[in-house]
Amino acid sequence: MKATLNTLAAGLLLAGATLAQAQDIKIANIVELSGPGTTSGTFFKNGVEMAIKEINAAGGILGRKISYTSEDTQSNPGVAKGLTQKAVDNDVFAIFGPVYSGSIMVSMAESKRGEIPNFTGGEAAAITQQGNPYVFRTAFGQSVSFPKVARYITTKAKTLVVVYVNNDFGKGGLDTIKKLLEGSTTKVVGEVSTEAGQVDFSAAVLKAKQSNADAAFVYVNEEESARALREFRKQGWTKPLIGETTLTGQKVIELAGEAANGATAHVGLTVDAPQLKAWGAKYKAEYKSESDHNGVKGYTGVYILKAAIEKAGKLDRKAAAAAIRNTCFSAKQHPGILMDVCFDDKGDLDRESFLVEVKNGKGEVVATLPPAGKK
Repeated sequence: MKATLNTLAAGLLLAGATLAQAQDIKIANIVELSGPGTTSGTFFKNGVEMAIKEINAAGGILGRKISYTSEDTQSNPGVAKGLTQKAVDNDVFAIFGPVYSGSIMVSMAESKRGEIPNFTGGEAAAITQQGNPYVFRTAFGQSVSFPKVARYITTKAKTLVVVYVNNDFGKGGLDTIKKLLEGSTTKVVGEVSTEAGQVDFSAAVLKAKQSNADAAFVYVNEEESARALREFRKQGWTKPLIGETTLTGQKVIELAGEAANGATAHVGLTVDAPQLKAWGAKYKAEYKSESDHNGVKGYTGVYILKAAIEKAGKLDRKAAAAAIRNTCFSAKQHPGILMDVCFDDKGDLDRESFLVEVKNGKGEVVATLPPAGKK
């Protein structure tokens, strides 16, 4: 009898532990931790984990703690797809990542199949043009950010050469900037294609110089941005170097050194902005390094999920996804999102952003730009 009671008690304890675990809000962090996307993925992962740690310490979401796994896509779309399938099979509540546009373009069909909210750092315009009701950006898509940088370009150059990476991210950027500049005072006179992970930019920069353009728009990933900046300086380029967020990220500045000075970019998120300085200091204290925009993307994405669940009032994936679309969230009501933000019906977000110029080895905010929906 005693043995039976002991067995029963052990079974109840095991069942209770299993139930408690089942009641956790499970998140899969599927990001680039090796390969060309290592910098982006690592920052994004750290931001996600930092937010989860804070939320759990404060009591969780609707009284439930968050549990998570972090998986490496190896910067490979096929691996990203497989890991997303695995996350769907594991019945996670939400997926964060991948960061690379090419990977999320492949993997988001799986999260859609599982009706799982999927937050991505990818910027390619096509991501949110597929009618997927479960995909959400944690940063601007090209359709929101590029009009801002295009307006800046028209104040600086009559002719422009575009140096881009030959993938979904880069080709989407090339197409978007060309379309925006059509009929403007700036003419695109050169297009220079590069490859993801490219090491030698000497030929690309030579082609850019041969275009005789007044300025170069450089739209490649972080590590490649640093290599490109060094090569532009090496070949004596003195004209404006303009880009989007990836051109002036903290890691890019560290890798490019002196060659980064003078580079200017439209930036959706930067720890140099007044609204994000305190968060940047908190990240540095936690990870002993400066975060770039990807850390903020991961961190704020988790808090958006929290706000959506609380708005829905229940732990329901479809309800949480519906609570994000066509909705604005204020930083006053939800401090973890850091900046007021609005989502449209496609999962694209809009908020304030910044014009950053690298000066003396540091990104400096030279202008704060209003949300695209405001004049």
